[in-house]
Amino acid sequence: MDRRSFMKKAGTAGAGAVAATALAAPAIAQENPKIAWRMTSSFPKSLDTIYGGAEDIAKHVSDATGGNFTIQPFAAGEIVPGLQAADAVSAGTVEAAHTCSYYFVGKDPTYAIGTALPFGLNARLTNAWFFEGNGISLMNEFYATQGIYGLPAGNTGVQMGGWFRKEINTLDDLKGVKMRIAGLAGKVLEKLGVIPQQIAGGDIYPALEKGTIDASEWVGPYDDLKLGLHKVAKYYYYPGFWEGGPAIHAFFNLEKWNSLPKHYQTILADACTYSNTKMMAKYDMKNPGALKQLVAEGATLRPFSQEIMEASFEAATGIYGDISSKNQYFRKIYDDQTAFKRDAYLWMQLSEYTFDTFMMIQQRAGKL
Repeated sequence: MDRRSFMKKAGTAGAGAVAATALAAPAIAQENPKIAWRMTSSFPKSLDTIYGGAEDIAKHVSDATGGNFTIQPFAAGEIVPGLQAADAVSAGTVEAAHTCSYYFVGKDPTYAIGTALPFGLNARLTNAWFFEGNGISLMNEFYATQGIYGLPAGNTGVQMGGWFRKEINTLDDLKGVKMRIAGLAGKVLEKLGVIPQQIAGGDIYPALEKGTIDASEWVGPYDDLKLGLHKVAKYYYYPGFWEGGPAIHAFFNLEKWNSLPKHYQTILADACTYSNTKMMAKYDMKNPGALKQLVAEGATLRPFSQEIMEASFEAATGIYGDISSKNQYFRKIYDDQTAFKRDAYLWMQLSEYTFDTFMMIQQRAGKL
């Protein structure tokens, strides 16, 4: 081969490679732009399991984008109070929030369905309805009217019924009780004579200690132990029938969400799904030991009576019918979830319930 010809061709190829590299660099930059968001949480950092959901989202997104897309979590109160997270997202004060949808029922009762309805779905069925049913799409039809896009990003599993200063044996015992309780559960218990209070998690202990409230629900043993609620209220009731499988949501400003590159949207959605699974696993791991410690430190476990459960169920059903007659979004989403729930619990009683009941009998017999 002629040496001059070879060198000329090689030089031309080299120039082409340099040109291709020069063109590729800005193209890659355009595909993976540097984006920095802020995510306000409705929870204090001290509640590491539920606050940790926002941290899990942020780490997953940063790792998956090589640090090009970053989300900085802020605890409740650092930017806005915990119960103003949705407003901050809608207004564009922050790009994102990690919160419970039902905190904002004062704006519209439809927000409640995004987290949990009294006598709604357990955690397994909540995930099924959101991810394989119509839950995410239906809720986002509503959230869009609020300037928000929402994705499930955590679940605590069925919660405890809360802490009471006195025993609650009958419906009469509930009358006049001032209780911190979120979502539509407050409306349900209000029908039974309870005086509901909306208080952020970090403010519960001082409110109970000062007697501003007589009772409070929060999440379950692990978080309740961290908050020290057993030190200011002795009786620990179960189950939290108003939260059978409450979803924590990641809210995004709708305009900001729509402006993300498609693959960033996918990464962020995957991060929320990861957080959703991770949070449930954390609570299932940490609650058993925390419950033992609470009892050892003086907490008295009590079940809600059948009378209270039945009366609460009837009150809830009446409330849903009333709201549905006035609110088209609530009615559409509630009817869809109810249709799913009807068949889902038929399956659950054959599968999960039968298996779990047998295993619990073995546990009580000391065979596990």
